[in-house]
Amino acid sequence: MNASTATASGPLQGLKIVEMGQLIAGPFAAKTLGDLGAEVIKIEPPEGGDPLRQWRLIKDGTSVWWQVQSRNKRSIALDLRQPEGQAIARELIAQADVLVENFRPGTLEAWGMDYASLASTNLGLILLRISGYGQTGPYRDKPGFGVIGEAMGGLRHLTGEPGRVPVRCGVSIGDTLASLHGVIGILAALHHRQATGRGQVIDVALHEAVFNVMESLLPEYSAFGTVREPAGSALPGIAPSNAYRCQDGQVLVAGNGDSIFKRLMVAIGRPDLAERPDLASNTGRVASVAEIDGAIGHWTGKRTVNEVLAALDAAQVPVGRIYTARDIAEDPHYRARDMILTQRTREGYEVEVPGIVPKLSVTPGGIRSPAPRLGEDTDAVLRELGHTDEQIAALRARGLIR
Repeated sequence: MNASTATASGPLQGLKIVEMGQLIAGPFAAKTLGDLGAEVIKIEPPEGGDPLRQWRLIKDGTSVWWQVQSRNKRSIALDLRQPEGQAIARELIAQADVLVENFRPGTLEAWGMDYASLASTNLGLILLRISGYGQTGPYRDKPGFGVIGEAMGGLRHLTGEPGRVPVRCGVSIGDTLASLHGVIGILAALHHRQATGRGQVIDVALHEAVFNVMESLLPEYSAFGTVREPAGSALPGIAPSNAYRCQDGQVLVAGNGDSIFKRLMVAIGRPDLAERPDLASNTGRVASVAEIDGAIGHWTGKRTVNEVLAALDAAQVPVGRIYTARDIAEDPHYRARDMILTQRTREGYEVEVPGIVPKLSVTPGGIRSPAPRLGEDTDAVLRELGHTDEQIAALRARGLIR
């Protein structure tokens, strides 16, 4: 599907977001809101803009990552280090529903933008603050990136093979988890504002967002003193669920449901395991996981990936190949659900980008505009605030805007 054909305005149409963050956590939250219809005005530094513009692979002078992260946004290039720049930002925030920022704690306060001051002219303002360690506590002033949040949140210890150095998952999952928790907070705060007319502050710490998805990690330690350890591709305490080698690659098999396990064992030619009473429940299977994994691995090792997929699909057993970017781009299911869209960039070339998540039946989101050039909307936004062309020219002459 071509993104330029998207006409849906989204459920958040009419919501005005000011984004003051950069890189990943804050901007991903604003991007998600923009995909769902919100108007997002992104404030960037005049010199260079958001560093993400130059991260990873560059095409025509701009990162292709930028094309995803900043779609549906307007860019105003404004120097927030200067009092006049801060004054303009306050004008924008006074008209906004939500302010998103992911600076180190204290940055907004140093600019005279503490929440009490901002709320004095905008009682309903919702402020999302994403930081490494949160706005309070003994670590609040420490710098923190997503990778540190993943480690402190307990995730990094579990990623990798036993006895080896933990690995990262390959994307900035700590930042993204914090962003999504921030979006949840914004939607909850909007609901509260409908009843009370008042906004509030949403305080998201990177490590807390990671910790929140760590399932039974803490209660198992609290109740049993058990420290969960890395287990490679297996899922400890749940069996069978693992990666298995084939003749030409690997597959993931999740046969941990009681009835699914029986179908799996029959499919691999082991009806004896399917009928064993001690393997009828997860508890018994966990006790014999090495035997079960060995049986599955012996069967997959004699077959190609496609042969394994066909056999287990026929048996209604959850199974999947390990997808690369090429696999995703060529997969018909992704295409059928509009999860791969073609977006024309400001630079004039077309690039495929991820579609909209989640999918709403009545008010779906969409890509209404490509990622902006730096400061592309500065003049228009300032005019909307009531600034004259002469005033705008004077600000530009002093280097406050671009």
